[in-house]
Amino acid sequence: MTPQSFTTIRDLLRYAVTRFNTAGLFFGHGSSNALDEAAYLILHTLKLPLDKIEPFFDAHLLRHEVDAVLQVIEKRSVDRIPAAYITNEAWLGDYRFYVDQRVIVPRSFIAELIPDHFSPWLQDPEAVSNILELCTGSGCLPIMLADAFPQAHVDTADISADALAVARRNVDDYELQDRITLIESDLYSKVPAKKYDLIVTNPPYVNSGSMGKLPPEYLREPQIALAGGDDGMDLVRKIVAGAKQRLTPDGVLVVEIGNERAFAEAAFPDLEMTWVSTSAGDDMVFLLTADQLP
Repeated sequence: MTPQSFTTIRDLLRYAVTRFNTAGLFFGHGSSNALDEAAYLILHTLKLPLDKIEPFFDAHLLRHEVDAVLQVIEKRSVDRIPAAYITNEAWLGDYRFYVDQRVIVPRSFIAELIPDHFSPWLQDPEAVSNILELCTGSGCLPIMLADAFPQAHVDTADISADALAVARRNVDDYELQDRITLIESDLYSKVPAKKYDLIVTNPPYVNSGSMGKLPPEYLREPQIALAGGDDGMDLVRKIVAGAKQRLTPDGVLVVEIGNERAFAEAAFPDLEMTWVSTSAGDDMVFLLTADQLP
């Protein structure tokens, strides 16, 4: 089939789904299947509403529009570039963020917990005045935290200057410059010496065995933002070890560790971690109150 054979979005959608399935693409950066990913990429490329493909199914496209969509389909199928890097955008809930290959594609189960203010563990959400977020990447979580806790200032840190440049763009887009401070820091090393009501982090936690089995799409991301050492807990250990002295007496530490619950429990056998339920189950995020920390 030649490019001249395609005239409608319906044609391109069918073709894209076949190409994606034939290529055996991995879907873990927003969409969960070939159909949703194809629809998103086509709509974004054609600058159409992302949630309304049906009215446009049989709309006849101009030749340059068909060519533009086909280029995107090839980039996704052949180069295995995540859709978010192709479109330079990623979504967490209702929040849109700019992304490129300087940061991992935003995805965090902590994002599901923010609207409920980490209830019931955070005793008085309205009294939260200082929040620390570590390993910020694109800045997605501090932006959501600032929105959910309007009385709070958010300090957010990352070791990567490149990641912080992306985070700065997103903070500026949401006009939160006065409420979010970006810090180039190796975890706590350059974080202000003050007490925080809440510390949140989605750090690199992939163990070395799993790193060697990542799909090509994940290999497009900065590996420093994924690799967590032999058991995935290298940075998590440092975060837990330093949290007590930086939390208020009623403060809370929230840590995402993905599929590494077994390694986390082995790393902290004496801690009574609370495993918080998310859409992926009870194994992705743990929580510790200040009085539970060593």
